[in-house]
Amino acid sequence: MSSAPPPKKARTTPLLGTHSGTFHCDEALAVFLLRLLPAYGPAAPLVRSRDPAVLEECTVVVDVGGVYDPQMLRFDHHQRGFEEVFGMGFKTKLSSAGLVYKHFGPEILSTVLDLPISSPTVTQLFPKLYADFVEALDGIDNGISAQSGPSLYRSKTDLSSRVGTLNPRWNEPSSDELLDKKFVEASQLAGGEFLARLDYLAKAWLPARDIVVKAVEARKTVHKSGKVVVFEEFSPWKEHLHILEGELAIPADELPLYVLYPEGTTPDSKWRIQAVPQVAESFQSRKALPEAWRGIRDGELDKLTGIDGCVFVHAAGFIGGNKTKEGAMQMAINALDL
Repeated sequence: MSSAPPPKKARTTPLLGTHSGTFHCDEALAVFLLRLLPAYGPAAPLVRSRDPAVLEECTVVVDVGGVYDPQMLRFDHHQRGFEEVFGMGFKTKLSSAGLVYKHFGPEILSTVLDLPISSPTVTQLFPKLYADFVEALDGIDNGISAQSGPSLYRSKTDLSSRVGTLNPRWNEPSSDELLDKKFVEASQLAGGEFLARLDYLAKAWLPARDIVVKAVEARKTVHKSGKVVVFEEFSPWKEHLHILEGELAIPADELPLYVLYPEGTTPDSKWRIQAVPQVAESFQSRKALPEAWRGIRDGELDKLTGIDGCVFVHAAGFIGGNKTKEGAMQMAINALDL
């Protein structure tokens, strides 16, 4: 007679698992992301434990157990030798949030946005949302600094820090029941901000790309050098412009130096001239507005530049203004030669 134990009975409803005790932002978000999937749903039960026997009963386990096996739905990152990254050029080691997003991100975006998983929108936003939101949580949880040198200031307002403050303080009473209750708050906080960022990217950031594409394609009709880009309406342009420069293989000597756009939507709106930054998030410009113009305003700036309608040039030279589109364009043309 066989002494083998009877086969384990398959669960009829999914059960999510993560570790008990103090919680962190990565597993709080990982659980929220899993509950966005149709296979689990927002009401999927969760057990928080470090008992292997308890975790073995779970359908999916995140951030505990010492195993990374997508086929078995095990997503821990603490084990020796774990070096998994997102791919697509990203180099930050993943936390449980990054692991869940890597394997289920397209399906999550498809579900939330109500689009086919093969949609170009899902394809474009999948790496963008990782870069904008998830990667920082991976880096923080794995103790990876965002910069190579010492930080010039301290930040305790990031999402990981705010989730951390939901844990009971060291000198307050604590219990498993309280921690489980607080974990629900943490998961909702992390997940709510994830959804808010996705909503912005889908409804504001991505539509802006079409506006930037048209302006970049028309830049040589604005000025033969191609170094001035004009937007007839304002939109977020910096990151899109840098991405398009690479996609279009624009030669270094033809890269845009100045961008023009209206301050408002009425015909009498003033216009801005802005120097293109060296990289999308840099404060360093490719060619700042002329030093002699900086910090000068109104009539005095008109006399200095020989251009009517000048409003200002910032002391750092990265932005200026004119009362008209024509005036802003002339400021750009003059600045190219100075």
